[in-house]
Amino acid sequence: MKAAMRTIFVAGAVVLAAGLAGGSAYAADPLTLRSPALDDGGTIAAKYSGNAPPNCTGENLSPPLAWANPPAGTRSFALILLDLDGGFGLGFVHMVTYGIPAEVNGFAEGDLSKPSPKFVGGKSGPGLPTYFGPCPGPGGWHHYVFSLIATDLDPKVLPAGLTRDELLSALKGHAKGAAILVGRFRHQ
Repeated sequence: MKAAMRTIFVAGAVVLAAGLAGGSAYAADPLTLRSPALDDGGTIAAKYSGNAPPNCTGENLSPPLAWANPPAGTRSFALILLDLDGGFGLGFVHMVTYGIPAEVNGFAEGDLSKPSPKFVGGKSGPGLPTYFGPCPGPGGWHHYVFSLIATDLDPKVLPAGLTRDELLSALKGHAKGAAILVGRFRHQ
């Protein structure tokens, strides 16, 4: 049942991204999101987990991320990290960033763990404007979805501190396309 709910949630995220894009057609080469440190559906290394004991004993380094093939008309990107299994199944937001200029095509390891002029920090579940790594309690695997959304918005138009829901509302009618990368992590 849990796997079926995850599948429905991920499918819903893709449909949401398509809806935000206004149903526009995708280019021959769709927007892609990758990490040299994480295969899609693979395990997130412990160093990328949060650093708030007792459940979080990592280095809280954001993994390196890279993307390619932004849709025509892209002026900025938004990047969200959501734990699908957190919050007792309601999801838990680990990162909300946006206002990433269109000329940026990725972040090096640790770049999202600290403020940067390359992005505007939103407000994650713990209230942080930067990356907060996986930090589940003891139990099974959690699934973490990195969602990259291409937008037609000027990178400086949205104010800092938006929550995930506020950001998605602001992006309605401005999203050009999206790509996701899913990683798995569990408490050791």
